[in-house]
Amino acid sequence: MGVFLSTYMTGLTFELLCMQLLTGVALGSIYALLALGLCLIFGMLNVVNFAHGAFFMVGAFMGVYFLGVTGNFWFSLVLTPLVTGGLGLLTERFLVRPLYGRGLDYPLLLTFGLSYVLIEAMRVIFGIEGLPSVTPDGLKGTVDVGFGFFPKYRLFLIAATALIIFGVWFLIQKTRYGLIIKAGAADQEIVKVLGVDIAKVWLLVFGLGCAIAGLSGILASPTRSVNPEMGIPILAESFVVTVVGGLGSPLGAVVAGLLVGVVYSMTSLFFPDLSELSIFVLMAVVLLIRPQGLFGKAGAMG
Repeated sequence: MGVFLSTYMTGLTFELLCMQLLTGVALGSIYALLALGLCLIFGMLNVVNFAHGAFFMVGAFMGVYFLGVTGNFWFSLVLTPLVTGGLGLLTERFLVRPLYGRGLDYPLLLTFGLSYVLIEAMRVIFGIEGLPSVTPDGLKGTVDVGFGFFPKYRLFLIAATALIIFGVWFLIQKTRYGLIIKAGAADQEIVKVLGVDIAKVWLLVFGLGCAIAGLSGILASPTRSVNPEMGIPILAESFVVTVVGGLGSPLGAVVAGLLVGVVYSMTSLFFPDLSELSIFVLMAVVLLIRPQGLFGKAGAMG
């Protein structure tokens, strides 16, 4: 082990560490965005959406497809979350809503089954091998960030994620609709007494969460293979992020997403074979210290 570490340390430079850290932030941006949508749905509806990874996958497919048809990345970036958000609205209204009040198991099993329906649908439409990932022309190449050359698209990914997170924060913290969402998450009965149609709030929150999942899918598509199974591993990783951050905490989802991305990236630098395991070790350590997660409330998991 000493020889192994010595070999790594010999070629280790400050620039390499900074590049790897920035790579981790770019990876964590996808985790943060996906976990944010998952967190919104759980925090408001108390629904564990096991189809969230499938909505991510659908977003990636739709993004690549629209880009191929129109040749305009910005158009596909707008249209894709509208499609996945609309699909989320239909899912909540006709599949999830009849199961409210029956406990966590029923919607969990339903969304688990829905994920496989969406996977098979993409297989039928686009084939088993999926679609080749495409980087927009204007975002190809690298840019000098002071300590090395970093891919332009990954810098765009970080900036786009920050903008989306700010938009969601502004919606929840600074608008009347956001006030209703927070009040509904705290006490749904009070919101009903005040005359708010809580069913419409649930509908829109579920749709928003699925739109964010689809948006994260199209943003991630240039950095990974677009295939029907791509949502399965990232679903597990997004649940790790959600648990580490704290169930129902949007801030926790963002911070934990970035943390998981950095841990994965830095582990890949020193111990590549342990990179997949590292995020689960992180989750175990956090839960041993804070069972409710970094920003979760005590008893949230109980």
